This record gives sequence, C-alpha cells and structure tokens, in this order.
Amino acid sequence: MKTILSVSILATVTCFFTTSSIGQDTRGWKDLEGKINVDGSSTVAPITIQADASFRKLAPKVKIPVGVSGTGGGFKRFTKGETDISDASRPIKFAEFESCKKNGVSFIEIPVAYDGLTIAVSKNNDFVDTLTVDQLKKIFLADKKDKSFLNAKSWKEINDQWPASPIKIFAPGTDSGTFDYFKEVIVGKSGSSMRDDMSVSEDDNVLVQGIAKTDGAIGFFGASYYFSNTDKLKAVKIVNPDGEAVEVSAANIESGKYAPFSRPLFIYVNSKSARRPEVRAFVSHYLDNAAGLAAKVQYVGLPDQITAAAKKHFKTRKTGTHFWSVTGGKATKKEGSLTELYTVDQLVK
Repeated sequence: MKTILSVSILATVTCFFTTSSIGQDTRGWKDLEGKINVDGSSTVAPITIQADASFRKLAPKVKIPVGVSGTGGGFKRFTKGETDISDASRPIKFAEFESCKKNGVSFIEIPVAYDGLTIAVSKNNDFVDTLTVDQLKKIFLADKKDKSFLNAKSWKEINDQWPASPIKIFAPGTDSGTFDYFKEVIVGKSGSSMRDDMSVSEDDNVLVQGIAKTDGAIGFFGASYYFSNTDKLKAVKIVNPDGEAVEVSAANIESGKYAPFSRPLFIYVNSKSARRPEVRAFVSHYLDNAAGLAAKVQYVGLPDQITAAAKKHFKTRKTGTHFWSVTGGKATKKEGSLTELYTVDQLVK
C-alpha cells in the first residue's frame, strides 16, 4: 500500500507573482478547486511537498496528496492514467513509455532539480572514509556465475586493513528510481546482479535509521536524507572517474565532480491533466520556484537554461521523452548530460 505523506510543512512564500512566467494570472488562484493526484519517488516527494505547501498559500482550495510508492510504483499508476503527476528520480523506462502509449497517456517530462546519490555508513564507523566504484561492486554485487555467492561478506574482504566485521546492507526497494540508478552504475553491462540479502525499504527514513543503528552497516539514498541526518550518518567519499575522492555536496553535485552518482530529478505531468486550471497553476508555481524549493530540501537547483526549457515545454505542451531513441524498432537509451538531451529536437513521442 502506498504511503501518503502528511503535508505539514508550512513553507514561507517569500514572493508572490501577479503573472507567472508561464503566463498564468496568479490572482485568480485563490478560487481554484480540485484535487491533483501525485505519486512516485520518495526522493522527489520532499520537493513536491514544499511546492504544495507554498502553493496552498495561493490556492488553498486545491488538494494535493503526495504518494511515495517509489518511482517504479508511481509510473505503474501514471501509465494507466491514475495520477496527474508522477515524481521520478530517474527518466522513464522504455517499457513504461510504451505502456503510456498503449493506454493513451501522453506526458510532459520536466526536470526539477539535481541530486547526489549518497553512500552512507553509521556515524561510529571510523574506518570507511572513501570507496571506489570497484569496491562498491564487491559490496553490492552477487557473483556473475554463482548468484548465491556474495562477493564480500566482511569489511576485511574490501580492505585488509579494515576489521572483519560483517557488512550489513540497507537499500531502497526495487520499485525505487534510486535503486535503479545505483544498479545502473554498479551492475552496468557486467551480467551480474545485486545481492539478495539486503534489508530493503521504499521509505528512506527507515534506511537512515537502519544504517545509523547497525554496526557494519552501509546503504544509499538521495543526498537530502543524508543532509538531514548528518548527526547520525557519515557520507563516504566516492572516487570519481578522474581518480579524485569527492564528498557529496551541493557544489560537487552541480559541478559534476560527484560522479558517477549525480543525477537529475523529474516530475511527469499527464498532458490531459495539464488542461485543468489547477494543474496548470500548480506546475507553473513549481517551475517558477524550482530552485528555491530544491534548496529548501537540500537538493541542487538546475541551470537557468534547463528551467527555461522546462517552462517552454510545459507552456507549449511538448510531450514525450528525451532519453530514448528508436531505430529499426529497437530502443536505445541516450547518453549525454541533461543540458545536451533536454531539447525539443531530442523528443520522442
């Protein structure tokens, strides 16, 4: 059962728009009514909740329950037309895209912030400060040939200078976009699989508590959950492709130094729902304030050019995804930065 977050955050609206940059007159928003159904990523949910909290100052009659069934769980509902907006911590998968088309659901793909997937250990862990991607593979992967063999069961197997204490892993559930992104980086095209003895949860707060209270624990989730729990957790520096050990921080995420674990976050808006005035108003407000909303929950705002492109996409109802190409009936995921891919000529409908 999906969880509905209690929207108790009373964000302070520091500025009011007479006319939004997407062309809507905000003076009439106080009379708007309706319900906007949102579900999906627990990583994106805090931004959406902040957007709702400030939007309610302008449109108090509009109700926006925010579900957190995970990116995959959110897309399962979205592709059937059950929700108006799907929060996603990864781009839509091609199978999900095809399901949308099969069910007559067109959508507008909108990036809203950057996040850095954080690898964390308990605060009392005094030996793990830095990890390479290869070391993470030894921790998180099952062997390619024998799925029952776990590459590393103790920390000493990762570094012989570390204690022989057991490794205990906490990870998002498989419906999570965070899980998908981590798996994409760690598994890649190796033919291996993620080990199956992890403690999993779609609730990132459960993961935080599990890592904080368990000796020898390690886990991963969005940076916001680490930034909110620095008194309980220690973030591990990750060695990037340039060989530099980099800590997770807003500056390192924005610059791209925190690689390969920096990623964009999205909302997907049902184009039919976008015809409704309350949905147009909410998404307009979301985009006009995206950078500030992201900062409030300790994510990183997008470059102005990306936000401007997202506003134009929404205003002109540019539907489709920027992250897949289809040639000869075969789908291929596009490679490149958000700046390179988020353009009209990259859209596939």
